[in-house]
Amino acid sequence: EVQLVESGGALVQAGGSLRLSCAASGFTFDDYTIGWFRQAPGKEREGVSCIRGSDSGTYYTDSVKGRFTISRDNAKDTVYLQMNSLKPEDTAVYYCAAYRQFRGPRDVSTSVYQQYCARQYSYWGQGTPVTVSS
Repeated sequence: EVQLVESGGALVQAGGSLRLSCAASGFTFDDYTIGWFRQAPGKEREGVSCIRGSDSGTYYTDSVKGRFTISRDNAKDTVYLQMNSLKPEDTAVYYCAAYRQFRGPRDVSTSVYQQYCARQYSYWGQGTPVTVSS
């Protein structure tokens, strides 16, 4: 059975930090790109970041660049999202998801985030809530 289990969400003050974890099981972890997404109340889900399985290449959406860091520990089948300098607008439920890694050639007509992160994900976790107070 495939499972993705997020943890680490909490209430934090603006400017603070949190580290989210995504523990995976039931599939060959190294073969999959893991992405983080978030959905704020009343808004559509948006992509945040993703990390490739083969070379741990990392990609971020513009709104979190320089503040969030994604990493993975393939020995533990776990992906982390370190979130620093949190803002109230980061408040959302954060989800991790997995898809079998894209291995095609680089398409320079699209951004790296679009090519490697904005894909069809096969597996999703249940989410962990993050609230940033002002």
